[in-house]
Amino acid sequence: MAQAFIKMLLLITIFSIHKSDGQFDDWCVADEQTPDEDLQRAVVWACENGADCSKIQPNQPCFLPNTIKDHASFAFNSYFQRMKAHGATCYFNAAALVTDLDPSHGSCKFEIHG
Repeated sequence: MAQAFIKMLLLITIFSIHKSDGQFDDWCVADEQTPDEDLQRAVVWACENGADCSKIQPNQPCFLPNTIKDHASFAFNSYFQRMKAHGATCYFNAAALVTDLDPSHGSCKFEIHG
């Protein structure tokens, strides 16, 4: 009886986080091991090629914390979400990775496109 209950609970949990179209949400974030110089180059590229980087400017909701890794995560995700339908990946010359954990914090909300 307890085993059946646990299995049912597990199935409910899986289906409650699963999107209706059969996909899980994913975000693209900076790899913590990537050197800052590489991240900076990748951020510039992302911002020039489709990412909305306006929210990582001073006095905007995602400016703080003011670190290259945080700004890179926002820029990478913005590019990835906007361009993945056109074949874009979360690579950025090995500076990024995909996560299923929402990196949003405080008033800084990361985009998600299904």
